[in-house]
Amino acid sequence: MEKLKKRWNLTSNLQVAAIFIVFSINGSFATLIAKPTMYFIGLGVETTNFWLFWSIRILLIFIIYQTTLPMVGWLFGQFEFFWAFEKKMLSRLGLGKLFKE
Repeated sequence: MEKLKKRWNLTSNLQVAAIFIVFSINGSFATLIAKPTMYFIGLGVETTNFWLFWSIRILLIFIIYQTTLPMVGWLFGQFEFFWAFEKKMLSRLGLGKLFKE
């Protein structure tokens, strides 16, 4: 736990626990929302090619996850951590220009 606190610049074990909870809630939320969204846009597992369905669903889960992570983090008082996490993640994907000040 101490290694994570040092790596993430946290001061308490409660912050580490809150961050783990945010990651788990947000991951569950993203997968939960992706299923009805796929059917809403007309891509059901029964009617769509297996590879196309799962490729789009995984992409959709990723987009939902990245979009909602700072919001869920804000609910747990960890917005700064998750905003920095998002900027770092998107920069690694080549989208860092979106956050230049």
